[in-house]
Amino acid sequence: MDKDHNLRENLLALLLGSALVSLGVIFFNQVGLLTGGTAGLAIFLTKVSDFSFGQVFFVLNLPFYILSVTRMGWRFTINTFVAVSIVSFAVDHLHHVIQIAEINTIYAAVIGGGLIGMGMLVIFRHKMSLGGFNILALYLQERFGIRAGKIQMVLDCTIVVLSFFIVDITLILLSVVGAVVTNLILAMNHKPGRYQPVQQAKAA
Repeated sequence: MDKDHNLRENLLALLLGSALVSLGVIFFNQVGLLTGGTAGLAIFLTKVSDFSFGQVFFVLNLPFYILSVTRMGWRFTINTFVAVSIVSFAVDHLHHVIQIAEINTIYAAVIGGGLIGMGMLVIFRHKMSLGGFNILALYLQERFGIRAGKIQMVLDCTIVVLSFFIVDITLILLSVVGAVVTNLILAMNHKPGRYQPVQQAKAA
């Protein structure tokens, strides 16, 4: 899948990263929180339509694969398509294996945001993404050196604020907290050039 990791490592990252993101989204859904990016837009649309998160999330990502193929390559795009498909399926069907009767809203915002951020970080490190705004953020990082976490934070908080008219203000504020937690993890840990191979670092 990429030259820095073998197939087993990439498959494990794909499954673990997708599982973490899926669980974070379930935490948010359980208490009515929103998140940012394509996932946040998908949650928003489920509140005003009869479609499930997985259905909306999968479809919303389709147009972004064009940018992904032309700018990031086929391998990245295929990896991303698989990751998006897993998250779409998992969020819709995890209720068959896990039931959450009650969860504190603040805890859901902080830990749910952390789970999503850690899952995205694992996926980013292995040259894949969760589509949509992730593709845009990674492209801008590669092209202009702007940290993906910072780009994602701006986009995520914008999506959350746009939901002001359909969600209680308390949930909006906690959703912002969750989005900030998610993207602080990315901003602090996913920096351009931070994880170069040792040989390149010595050569520099």
